[in-house]
Amino acid sequence: MLSREMNKLPTLSVLPEGCLSEILSLTSPRDVCSAVGITKAFKSAADSDPVWERFLPPDYREVIARAAALVVFGSKKQLYRHLSEPYILLDRGYLVNQSTLQYVTLFP
Repeated sequence: MLSREMNKLPTLSVLPEGCLSEILSLTSPRDVCSAVGITKAFKSAADSDPVWERFLPPDYREVIARAAALVVFGSKKQLYRHLSEPYILLDRGYLVNQSTLQYVTLFP
């Protein structure tokens, strides 16, 4: 009897993708990657740019504009992965340490 009633309850997957994206963006990148396997709706939301943009540093546009090598990405998720590399070489001999988000001068 209880299992029949449980089947009639709404689930998170009936929410619009925008709502799922908002929920996922309040978690962590690791949680978002784990959510991909829940349902197709979660996978779609977890791969969306609005989710991954929330995980990017506020100055990410400046960082990629100053990168010594061209930063090519097709989605914010790909950009997040690229910016998660330990260091990114910038113009004028600076590195961005991604673990601390601090700039390091290579040439004093």
